[in-house]
Amino acid sequence: PRRLREKLRTAARMAGPPAHTAPGSRQQVQGGERRAQPATGAPLDRETRAPFRFDYERFRRSLRHPVRGRRTGEDPETRARRMKIKEMMKFAWDNYKQYALGKNELRPLTKNGHIGNMFGGLRGATVVDALDTLYIMELEEEFQEAKKWVENSFDLNVNGEASLFEVNIRYIGGLLAAYYLTGEEVFKSKALELGEKLLPAFNTPTGIPRGVINLGRQDTRSLFSPCSGMSWSWGWASAGSSILAEFGTLHLEFLHLSELSGNPVFAEKASTSQLGLCRVEKPQGLYPNFLSPVTGNWVQHHVSIGGLGDSFYEYLIKSWLMSDKRDSEAKKMYDSALEAIEKHLVQKSAGGLTYIAEWRGGVLDHKMGHLACFSGGMIALGAEDAGEERKQHYMDLAAEITNTCHESYARSDTKLGPEAFRFDAGTEAMATRLSERYYILRPEVVESYMYMWRLTHDPKYRQWGWEVVKALEKHCRVEAGFSGIRDVYTTTPTHDNMQQSFFLAETLKYLYLLFCEDDVLSLDDWVFNTEAHPLPVNHTNFKA
Repeated sequence: PRRLREKLRTAARMAGPPAHTAPGSRQQVQGGERRAQPATGAPLDRETRAPFRFDYERFRRSLRHPVRGRRTGEDPETRARRMKIKEMMKFAWDNYKQYALGKNELRPLTKNGHIGNMFGGLRGATVVDALDTLYIMELEEEFQEAKKWVENSFDLNVNGEASLFEVNIRYIGGLLAAYYLTGEEVFKSKALELGEKLLPAFNTPTGIPRGVINLGRQDTRSLFSPCSGMSWSWGWASAGSSILAEFGTLHLEFLHLSELSGNPVFAEKASTSQLGLCRVEKPQGLYPNFLSPVTGNWVQHHVSIGGLGDSFYEYLIKSWLMSDKRDSEAKKMYDSALEAIEKHLVQKSAGGLTYIAEWRGGVLDHKMGHLACFSGGMIALGAEDAGEERKQHYMDLAAEITNTCHESYARSDTKLGPEAFRFDAGTEAMATRLSERYYILRPEVVESYMYMWRLTHDPKYRQWGWEVVKALEKHCRVEAGFSGIRDVYTTTPTHDNMQQSFFLAETLKYLYLLFCEDDVLSLDDWVFNTEAHPLPVNHTNFKA
């Protein structure tokens, strides 16, 4: 199954709401409106309470920058490079629309669609993943095509086994972002309806969700199995465990589901796991990848900042940022986790490259996955508020890790990076196993380039990003779209015949933003989920 079971995805996490904030609320005000109270001060009965309404116009006025920026004073070369990336997005979309519209992904060599079994019968993953990218790139006609498909053809009445993680980050995240960017009600209503279908996954003794949810059967009273018809764990996950990067990558989206619906259940469900993680003992301060949703204890001691762990850490710092820096518990968890990672996992190779190893019960595995390359951007993002004495240290660490990931690209024949690279037996930043030499249009390296550019304005990050654009055009562009390749170490690679939806959601969006001014999807206003879908920061000036 692709994308390292996709549950191993660029980094994410969840944390509880600020102590002084009711779950799911934007401070004490929802959408800029207080709910009316009777003159006596007693709360209204549920039946007579006015229907909840999110005030979209008030939200838009609260943003500090225009969503698409002001486009002032840019140099011609930067604009030309951005326009090239926009053309790549249009090419990817047009071919998907022509050959695979309604399917989940395009197979560009055979010019047909791919559905797969990750989304439980849901269709149109590329449509939902592409919505915000099309909007930000001002591909107006293409955005309207995608919106029309969501309005007329996106069916949520499906019956199949879905990845809770993937449905959340791609579909829920994509729909939420499209709503916040445009105010189109169809995106909000679809997100809320789909969000409700995910709630049975949390029906476990600990409240920690299982990884697989049946979107069509919501009855939890099965005669055959306590899991049948609602949720269960991945068959390959150790001892029926839940995966850190899956149950730890719900908080951003679920807080916004509560924000838009007025129903705190989403935020409460996503916050339960964080409470359990606060209590459980962490070996050496580290968070292993597998946790039992029955006992709340770790199942085995494998720690990775790449697949299986990644986005848990990302969502810790982003939960804090999305709360407008009020969610102190998330920040505390992130700081202590990063301290343990630096102490036990961060290594320096003989050639001077800094990397993050994996940890297996105390024994280091000196490899780094492409998925772990998001961490340069994450550490830079968190460094801004690390305190003066630590800020420069973390910015240096972020730059070193990002440089190592760049080296994994620079040392290949295609100038694209392998799925994993190693630091052993005299090898540095290169794949040593045939099974790790492929590239499937992943975004994590250019994601870090984008953050490093925005936080340092060092021109090398734009140059490195342009190298990726040229390599994608040379080796991944085919007649009818873009395809991953099976071996980055040959200049005549074999294509894998898959245009991943995250290529449109993440890779092309991050490359485009790399060549935009900082006020386009400004980091003052937006936090990107782990599929690069922008969700708004909860500004404190959002009050009645």
